[in-house]
Amino acid sequence: MVLGIIAEYNPFHNGHLYHLLKSKELTKDNYVVAIIGGNFTQRGEASLVDKWTKCEMALDNGVDLVIELPTLYSVSSAENFADGAIKILNSLKIVDHISFGTECEELNRLNILANTLFDEPKEYKLFLQSELDKGLSFPKARENALIEYLNDFSYRSVLSGSNNILAIEYLKALKKHHSKIQPILVPRGNTNHLNKDYTGKISSSTSIREMIKTGNTRNLKSSMTPSSYTILKEELSKGHFVRDISDFEKLIIYNLRNSNFDSLRKLPDVSEGLEHGIKKAANSTNSLYDLISQVSSKRYTETRIKRILLYSLLGITRKRNGYFQKNYSIY
Repeated sequence: MVLGIIAEYNPFHNGHLYHLLKSKELTKDNYVVAIIGGNFTQRGEASLVDKWTKCEMALDNGVDLVIELPTLYSVSSAENFADGAIKILNSLKIVDHISFGTECEELNRLNILANTLFDEPKEYKLFLQSELDKGLSFPKARENALIEYLNDFSYRSVLSGSNNILAIEYLKALKKHHSKIQPILVPRGNTNHLNKDYTGKISSSTSIREMIKTGNTRNLKSSMTPSSYTILKEELSKGHFVRDISDFEKLIIYNLRNSNFDSLRKLPDVSEGLEHGIKKAANSTNSLYDLISQVSSKRYTETRIKRILLYSLLGITRKRNGYFQKNYSIY
């Protein structure tokens, strides 16, 4: 029996080990296949350490096989991220279960949302368009449309959880690919993966990256498994790490300044004249975060803008057919 896990392991820490061990306990599976994002992440950021180091951490902590999620998927929306990973797991034809962490403990509620997004009933699509017409970002418009369609405000709390959003997309992708892989939930508890603060032995990847970014690493060892800490410590001593996307600041701004409007329009997630705002901001500031702040808005989330910057950096353009055909970006 084989367990599938989709992760970024940026870097692998005690919370990831808990999820891995709990998943094996719940499924009774003997082997683990992990689909892991490479050098760039789903939220439009650079990975702290390179994909080879993340692979080593995963193998040292109980994963039996690591498969890289191609960059095309790993830096994309939650929908495309999940779809690419599920497609890979399903194609192996050996995976029995997939386990993911969620804020919600009820698989049925997540399935109701996934079914709605998969089936896209006409009434739901009308609600969605109405919310988009208000100038909302796609994630917020979709959240409102789902609640209106289901006529149940209790789903607001479910849709506010970023791990729930990914879980819904995993479930939707399982349906899309007619997969027999069975989903398993592992509640995340009280640790928010976006929390920058140290919260003890189980701390978020965000807090670990913040420790390294600020140089305050006194709690780093207690947050990570012994093997992951040893590997990370060696990489840090060699300077083999990236603090965040701003390490590519000069290259990104240079690239944008040398791009014309037509080439910017061809980037995924660029629509409705957004290329003009990006070009104007790139020409007016030398700070990447100033650029992101200038371009992001109620309509265009910071995460969406950061992903666009990565698309430009990596030369990823929208395809006529495929995953970048849609104009809207799901968190």
